[in-house]
Amino acid sequence: MVGGPRVGLLYPTPNAGEDDFLDLAAVLRPALDLEVVYFPWPDDVDDLAAMDIGRVIDALRRLGSAQHLERVLPDAVGERRLDAVAFAVTSASFLDGPGGVERQLRAIERVVGCPATSTTFAFQQAIRHLALSRVALASVYHAEVSEHFVARVREAGAEVVNRVDASARSDRELAKWAPEQIVDLVKRSAHPGAQAVLLPETALHASHLTTELEQAAGCPVLTATQVTLWAATRLTGKPTVAAEAGPLFEQTDDPTARS
Repeated sequence: MVGGPRVGLLYPTPNAGEDDFLDLAAVLRPALDLEVVYFPWPDDVDDLAAMDIGRVIDALRRLGSAQHLERVLPDAVGERRLDAVAFAVTSASFLDGPGGVERQLRAIERVVGCPATSTTFAFQQAIRHLALSRVALASVYHAEVSEHFVARVREAGAEVVNRVDASARSDRELAKWAPEQIVDLVKRSAHPGAQAVLLPETALHASHLTTELEQAAGCPVLTATQVTLWAATRLTGKPTVAAEAGPLFEQTDDPTARS
């Protein structure tokens, strides 16, 4: 994909779900040069699956904190020249309350020197772009974590009319989910009053399931992979299209300022 906009995908866990982003990027037109930029978890975080929910939330907050990102991103990004970056850790981008999403993006932009988006901000943008007012939530998280994402959805102007919390233990576990598990979660989350189902987890392999997920839900399903890449391409000034990749990629439009 040489010659297209160059986007850095900021991702903390190697061999989890980053290949889902690369799979979707490979079918986007115009071409997108997507480079995975790994950055480390805080030093004392090892196995999320072995932690109670309080420690998990603390680890995620610290992973997405300005202090941590300012410490680890310079070495992670190195000498790469990027047109935009995307912080692709959903749960580490929605836990800090009103204004937290924007503060995190400002911190990332200060470090990397180019425009930044995050998966949570991308979901908020997508909700506004598609004029969604009622959505269902297929959450892989513990209910206590999901509540924070619901608050970010409300800030974007939509109501969550139904929700399922799968309480998965870690991103590595989620990366191993079979297609049937993902489809089942979406199906259980669906609601006749929802205009779309949100699937906010960047470790899931869902880019090849768009049609199947929409059939299970009876409406569009916005995945973390879709919204993150869509928002990143808007930052580059070259929005993209793709077949069977959901409503965000059906047609191009001029990129807009954050709203």
